[in-house]
Amino acid sequence: QPFMRAIMEAQFPAPGRTINIKTFLPGSGTEVMELCRPSDSRLEHVDFECLFSCLSLRLLLRVFSSLLLERRVIFTADKLSTLSQCCHAVVALLYPFVWQHTYIPVLPSAMLDIVCTPTPFIVGLLSSSLTQLNELPLEEVRSEGQLDDEDSILPSKLQSALENVLERRRELANDRGADSINTGHLSTVVSEAFVRFFVELVGHYPLFITAEREDGYSSSSSSSPASCAFQREGFRKAIPSKTARRFLEVFMETQMFGWFIQERELHRQALRGLFEVRVQEYLDSINENEHRRVNRFLKGLGNRMKFLSKR
Repeated sequence: QPFMRAIMEAQFPAPGRTINIKTFLPGSGTEVMELCRPSDSRLEHVDFECLFSCLSLRLLLRVFSSLLLERRVIFTADKLSTLSQCCHAVVALLYPFVWQHTYIPVLPSAMLDIVCTPTPFIVGLLSSSLTQLNELPLEEVRSEGQLDDEDSILPSKLQSALENVLERRRELANDRGADSINTGHLSTVVSEAFVRFFVELVGHYPLFITAEREDGYSSSSSSSPASCAFQREGFRKAIPSKTARRFLEVFMETQMFGWFIQERELHRQALRGLFEVRVQEYLDSINENEHRRVNRFLKGLGNRMKFLSKR
């Protein structure tokens, strides 16, 4: 009780910061504990390796594409633990975007008719319910071998680079030296790969959120005390790759992207998560040589892995 009381009275730490808790323990006197809040807690309960063990890399990227297009995805497995772990892991891959539709990692058989809805969803279903599922009037259900544009909608160069990194995930995770104590480094490698993928696609968004000031002028400076507006066409056309522009044309119509931009229009200065840090690094690298606009995916991620291995 004294320990819990001391925690409740302490100021809640910012991400990455620590607090010192003094508590009296009978028999040992006063003890000081240092508690650290994780700088990025998204991956605390995410098991990406479970996802890779159940799906091939190519199929995983097809599922990833389906989610980016906000389609209907049903996961099936024999075990509840596998089902929930895979659903949580695939949703974590969408960061910094957030799934805006129905999400039920383990769907009870009594609620199976939910999969008949025409709106997007992610649901997990035990294999024992597949017979009952097949009897329902499902709309546009396709199996693994029937996936269509999910295999071609991602920009080809970015997809190839992403596949390359994911195939080498164990090598990158182990490339940290003998003093490594971070057991979650494999998850970090996977997460950083997908974050970098999104940085290359939408990392230039701050340049196209302008502040409408009272004098009628626009400014891209975040210090301007005014409402912000997103310049959609300028943002899309700023990408030189035709395949990336084609993808953005579809992706920008999703609720995920709409929520992403809305949050940054309303809370532009308050958002400082991992993605914003990587975006700032990306923009700084562009500013160093703004006349060169090349895809630095593998080089950038490789440098990031080297940095992580030295931490």
